[in-house]
Amino acid sequence: MTTATNVLPEPATPVRRSKLAGAVGDALVLTERNLIGYVRIPEALFFSTVQPIMFVLLFRYVFGGAIATPGMSYVDYLMPGIFVQTVMFGAVGTSIGLAEDLHKGLIERFRSLPMASSAVLAGRTTADLVRNVFVMVLISAVGFLVGFRVHTNVLAFLAAIGLMLLFAYALSWGFSIIGLSAPNSETAQLMSFPLLFPLVFASTAFVPAATMPSWLRPFAEHQPVSVVVNAVRALTQGGPTARWVVPALLWSVGLLVVLMPLAVRRYRRAI
Repeated sequence: MTTATNVLPEPATPVRRSKLAGAVGDALVLTERNLIGYVRIPEALFFSTVQPIMFVLLFRYVFGGAIATPGMSYVDYLMPGIFVQTVMFGAVGTSIGLAEDLHKGLIERFRSLPMASSAVLAGRTTADLVRNVFVMVLISAVGFLVGFRVHTNVLAFLAAIGLMLLFAYALSWGFSIIGLSAPNSETAQLMSFPLLFPLVFASTAFVPAATMPSWLRPFAEHQPVSVVVNAVRALTQGGPTARWVVPALLWSVGLLVVLMPLAVRRYRRAI
C-alpha cells in the first residue's frame, strides 16, 4: 500500500519589468485616473467645448463678412485656425490640473509610491490629449455644419488632425512647467493665457499676415502657431503641403524634445 506525498509547488519567480515598461504602465494608470476625473465632472468637459463653438459662430457669422481671404472662402480659411486654437486652449488644462493636484497634496502622495518620475506628467498630458481628440471631433462636426469643406481627401484631413494633436501634446509639456510653478490652479490659468494669446491672435489663424503692420508681420508669419495653421490649411484645402508640414513637424518635435525633460526636472523639484 502506497501513500501519496504532498509536494508543495515552487514559488513563482516574480516578473521584473524594464524601467521603460514600468514607466509606460504607470503613465497609463494615471491617464485612466485623469480620464475618469473628466467623466465624473462632465460640466468641465462641456464648458471646454462651448468656447470653441462660440469662436466658430462668432468669426463665421460676425467677422467673416469683413475679412477677405483671396483664393478660398473665409470659413475654409477660418476652421484650421479654430482647430489649432482649440487644441492649444485645451493644453492649458494641463497646467490647471497639475497645479490643482500639486496643492491638494496628491502629487506628494504619488512621489511616495514606487513609480516613474515622468508618469504623473505623462498621465496628465496623455489624458488631455485624449480629451482634445473628443473636442476635435465635435468642432469638426460644427465646422461642417457652418460650411467648412475639405478639398483634399480624408487621409490628408486625418493627417492634419494628427499634426495638431502632436503640436498640442508638445505644448502640454510646456504648460506642465507652469502648473508645477504656480501657487494654485487659478494662478496657473492666469499665467498660461498671457503666453497663449499672442501666439494665437498674432498669427495667421484668423486673418492673413499681409493685413498686419509691417513690424508684426515677420513674427506672425514664422511663429509656430502660424506654421501649424498653414500646414493644416495645406492639408485640408490643397497647396504646397511639404513647405508647411515639414516645418510644423520640426516645431512640434523640437518643442517636445526640449519641454519634456524640463517638465520632468521641474516636477522632481516641485516637492
